[in-house]
Amino acid sequence: MSRILYIQASPRGGRSKSITVANTFVQTYKEKNPSVEIDRINIFEEDLADFGPLAVKAKYTVMHGKSHTSEEIQAWQDVEKEIERFKAADKYIFAVPMWNFSIPWRLKQYIDILVQPAYTFTVNEDGYKGLLENRKVFISYARGGDYSSEQSQDYEMQSKYLELILGFMGLTDIISIKVEPTLEAGPDMANEKLKQAKTKAKKMALDF
Repeated sequence: MSRILYIQASPRGGRSKSITVANTFVQTYKEKNPSVEIDRINIFEEDLADFGPLAVKAKYTVMHGKSHTSEEIQAWQDVEKEIERFKAADKYIFAVPMWNFSIPWRLKQYIDILVQPAYTFTVNEDGYKGLLENRKVFISYARGGDYSSEQSQDYEMQSKYLELILGFMGLTDIISIKVEPTLEAGPDMANEKLKQAKTKAKKMALDF
C-alpha cells in the first residue's frame, strides 16, 4: 500500500485556498487510487517536536556519541519520530500560503526538524546528497498578490525556498499550482483563480 504525507501549512482550514486546491488534488488522486493511505498533518495543530536549546544540544551529543542525559535522548527521539514519519511516505502533498513573501514560520520549524545529516541528507567527497530520492511532490501555493511577472520575482521566496530545501533532501520531482492573486484584485478574481486551480489540480492528480 502506498502512503502519501499531506502537509497543510495554513491555520485557516476550509478558508485556505492552498488547502482547498490540495484537497481537490487529494480527492481526485484517492478516487483513482482507493487503497492509498493519506497521512494528514496540519502543522499549526500538530504537536511538533520542540527544536529548542535542549534538542539542539542533544543533536550534538546523541548524534556524535557523546555523553548525554535522559532528557537529551528524549528530545532527540522526538525529533527522530518526526523524521521517520516524514520518511515513511512514498509521495508528498503540501498546501502552502505565502507569508511575508516566504513560507509560514511553523512550516520553517517543521523543516528545521526534518533536515538533519544522516537522516534526510548526507555529505561525501562530492558534496551534499539528499537521501529521499525517487519520490513525487505536489505543492499548492496561494498568494495574496500576483508574483508571476519578472519584476516581482525578487520578492518571491515562497516556492524558491521550499523547492530548494526539498531538493536538498532529494525531493526534486516536484509539480505545483499557484493560486494568485487571492486578495489584491478582489474576491471575484480570487474565486476565478481558485476555480481554475482546482480544475488544473484534478488533471494533475491523475498522473501523480
